[in-house]
Amino acid sequence: MYALIVPASTPFVLLATVMALSWWEDHILPTPRTEPAEAPAEPPFPPAAPAGSQNSSVSTPR
Repeated sequence: MYALIVPASTPFVLLATVMALSWWEDHILPTPRTEPAEAPAEPPFPPAAPAGSQNSSVSTPR
């Protein structure tokens, strides 16, 4: 009878272990608080042209 308890309780033991490690990571090992980085002065990429734009440098066959 006790042999059936171990396989049946294994998922719950694993779930409790994961939840305990998550709590431990959040409460016991807090990351140092850092100030948010400043926003970049300019966007990294220029804005894309609209889809129907005729200013495309790629020629399309007709």
